[in-house]
Amino acid sequence: MENNEREKQIYRVTLKGSLVNTVLMVGKFVAGILGGSAAMIADAVHSLSDFLTDIVVLVFVKLSNKPHDDDHPYGHGKYETMATVLIGMALIVIGALILASGVEKIVLFARGETLPAPGIIAFVAAIISIALKEWTYHFTAKVGKQLNSQAVVANAWHHHSDALSSIGTAIGIGGAILLGEKWAVLDPLAAVIVSLFIFRSALSLIKDAGSDLLEKSLPKEVEEEIRNIVENNPYVSEVHNLCTRKIGNNYAIEMHLRMPGNITLYEAHCHACDIEKNLRNRFGLQAHINLHVEPIKTNGHYENPTSSL
Repeated sequence: MENNEREKQIYRVTLKGSLVNTVLMVGKFVAGILGGSAAMIADAVHSLSDFLTDIVVLVFVKLSNKPHDDDHPYGHGKYETMATVLIGMALIVIGALILASGVEKIVLFARGETLPAPGIIAFVAAIISIALKEWTYHFTAKVGKQLNSQAVVANAWHHHSDALSSIGTAIGIGGAILLGEKWAVLDPLAAVIVSLFIFRSALSLIKDAGSDLLEKSLPKEVEEEIRNIVENNPYVSEVHNLCTRKIGNNYAIEMHLRMPGNITLYEAHCHACDIEKNLRNRFGLQAHINLHVEPIKTNGHYENPTSSL
C-alpha cells in the first residue's frame, strides 16, 4: 500500500473516532455535572484524553510518513512509535487524576461525610458511552492492524480503556442510585477501579513502543520466516549475522548471505535482488533491507574459486 493511501486511511479512522470522542466528552461532562457524579466527570476527562490523543496520532503519523532525507536515511517512522509512547503517558496522567479524585471522596466518606447519590442521567450517559466506545474501538483496531500502525492500534486501545472505564462507571453509578446515599461511595470507588484498568493499558502500550525505540529484534517466528524466504533461493547456502528491528510500522532486515564463489558479480547481484524482492513482497515495499553477499567458507576460510587454476 502506498504511503499516501495509508495516511488517508489513518486520518479517516482517527477523525471518525475523534467525532465520537467529542460528542461523548461534552455529553459526559454535562451528565456528570447535572447528575452529580464524580465517576462520570472522571469518565469525561478520560474522553478528553482520547480527543487529545487523536490529535497526537494525526500529527505524528503525518511526520512518520515523510520520505527519508539526508538527515534521516532510515525515514521518520520512529515518530509513530513516539506517538504511541505519548498516548501511554497521557493515559497514566489521566489514570492518576481519576485515582486521586476517587480516593479523596472515599476518604471523606470514611470520615463520616455523606456523599450525594448520582442522578439517573449519569447512568444513561455511561451506558451510551460503553456502546459507542466499543464500536469505535473495533473499527479503529481493525484499520490499525490492517495498516500495521502502532499509533492507530494504541489509539484503539485508548478507546477500549474508555469503554472499560464506562463499564466501571455504570456499575458504580447504578449501585449508588439503587442502594441510596449509604452506598454513594460506590461512585468514587468505581472511579478508582477504572483508573487501574487505565494504568494497565498505558503500561502495556509504553512497554511495546519502548521495545521498538530500544531496537528490540523482531519476534523469533518472524526471523525464522525471513530465513526460510532467503534460504529458498538455491544459491544461498547459509544465512548469518541476521539483525532485525522495527522502524515505526516498517521492518528493518540486515543479514550476510553465503553463495558459491565461482558465480559472477552480476549473478550474485541478480540473486540478491530476487531475495530482496521476495522479502518486500512479504513484509512491505517500505521495508529496509540490507544484504551482504560473501563466498562459501570451508574450514573457516573462504573458498577461492581460482585457487585450482
